[in-house]
Amino acid sequence: MTFDAAQALRLAQETFDIEAAAVLGLKARTGDAFVKAVQLMLDVRGRVVVMGMGKSGHVGRKIAATLASTGTPAMFVHPAEASHGDLGMIKPVDVVLAISNGGESEEITAILPVLKRQGVPLVAMTGNVRSSLARHADIVLDSGVEKEACPLNLAPTASTTAQLALGDALAVALLDARGFKAEDFARSHPGGALGRKLLTLLRDVMRTGDAVPQVGPDAPFGELMREMGDKGMGAAAVVDAEGRVLGLFTAGDLRRHVERGVDLRASLARDIMNASPRTIRADVLAVEAVELMEQYRITLVLVVDESGRLCGAVNTNDLLRSKVI
Repeated sequence: MTFDAAQALRLAQETFDIEAAAVLGLKARTGDAFVKAVQLMLDVRGRVVVMGMGKSGHVGRKIAATLASTGTPAMFVHPAEASHGDLGMIKPVDVVLAISNGGESEEITAILPVLKRQGVPLVAMTGNVRSSLARHADIVLDSGVEKEACPLNLAPTASTTAQLALGDALAVALLDARGFKAEDFARSHPGGALGRKLLTLLRDVMRTGDAVPQVGPDAPFGELMREMGDKGMGAAAVVDAEGRVLGLFTAGDLRRHVERGVDLRASLARDIMNASPRTIRADVLAVEAVELMEQYRITLVLVVDESGRLCGAVNTNDLLRSKVI
């Protein structure tokens, strides 16, 4: 078989056009039924139980995952397994979202009478509003499309894209109605980059105790350099007897003094320190330290308590290791 590159590109572009039209076509049919479905799911005391067979089942799993991660308790139950015991997972306090493009999936229609007897509210997402599923449903969401992107008009393509988009629309409307925030999203995604940024406090990643390079204001230049070298942060804080920050000396300060021809050998820490270092509190998010570093183009920030006493330090390497940046 000879591969026709031009034909492949043409079909790809047609697929995009057909599926885009399918999604845009949902706008005109999204109205009162959609609002009622959102209200029903918003008020649910149990979970939104998503069901679907075949490709609709794969879409349903994604919709359930999206709902769960955006504040709406949800799970996927396979219709075929429901007929063999898993129906016990569904309680009257739940809402069922059943997805079927044709609305006649035997595995779904077989359990509809049971759901009705249990008094479980049913939302149907279907492309056939006159189907068995639609007739049994309390609310019908029309996900119909004019045609599939498949050249044979057989493989679920545009129809599953429409289902996904409609599921996302439900999730977005629900998260907004719940007042769901980025911090809430982070709590359900602690292993992700967003979770680390929104949940990691500076105290969790900063260096403390003997790991923080520091000297007194009368420390000679040699002691200052040894402290910088031993602690490996490329800088040292200058603190008074009570531990309050007086200044900071960095490798950049060293370079600038040398370039100006300053004889540092007889200098004390107080003479060559930067007396206005950037500081931050330990109880803030670690990402705030990143923002401070970016704003002032620095690579290290001293961490102080409410009295200005040194309690830690953090540099870009610490933040990189903790995957905050």
